[in-house]
Amino acid sequence: MRRAAVVAALAGVLCLAAAADPAERLADPVQEAHARAIFQDVRCLVCQNESIDDSEAPLAGDLRHVIREQVRAGRSDPQIKQYLTDRYGQFVLMRPSFDAGNLALWAGPFLVVALGVLLLIARLRNRQPDPDLSQAEADRVERLSRDGTP
Repeated sequence: MRRAAVVAALAGVLCLAAAADPAERLADPVQEAHARAIFQDVRCLVCQNESIDDSEAPLAGDLRHVIREQVRAGRSDPQIKQYLTDRYGQFVLMRPSFDAGNLALWAGPFLVVALGVLLLIARLRNRQPDPDLSQAEADRVERLSRDGTP
């Protein structure tokens, strides 16, 4: 009974794996496994949060076809990823490489926030008392801002 359930479960898993895209699969199982490993590292440009292995988008299917052709031609992983990034940019990779272009994208928002904080601090420091205050009120405001005593 238990053996039959395990066999049935394995048969179901094999059917699902074979049903993915049997017409496009590579004949060599080693090459197909290599291609599927690369699929996990390539982002679907339509879905943007999925790898092309998980995506049903037509563009993901085209990218899977391109990668299979590259694997069939005997190209290495770095060569295939370089081909894809030359065509689509670093965004196509799920884990883009770290370079000067990416540094600007990652550091830019932090620099803008830091600049905003510095401008706010400078603005608050150089603030003048309200001109409608009497001299006694202006002196009191100055004393409060200087040492905090009334």
